[in-house]
Amino acid sequence: MTVYHLAEPAHWWAALESGSYDQSTRGRTLAEEGFIHCSTAQQWPVVRRRFYADVAEPLLLLEIHEDLLPTPLVHEVGDPDTGEVFPHLYAPLPVAAVANTTELAPPHA
Repeated sequence: MTVYHLAEPAHWWAALESGSYDQSTRGRTLAEEGFIHCSTAQQWPVVRRRFYADVAEPLLLLEIHEDLLPTPLVHEVGDPDTGEVFPHLYAPLPVAAVANTTELAPPHA
């Protein structure tokens, strides 16, 4: 299965240097949040509009191959109001698990 993560370019470039990515979501690290937020193909455009609409810079869409992750994804309710389930990674993301990156130009709304 393929999952997705929206990344700010500076964080991804740092990951390429170190070999792993540890940003959970906008403004929060894996250490702060406890997991890395991921989305399905259907979810990431909604996440982009909802949480990144005010970002004036490009974002990167990371395409992650689940079978290359160090730990299994945990599918958990991400929105208690709707009960929608999102994939969460409870480990740093190895850059080798990212098969493709796509630059997403603003606006993100």
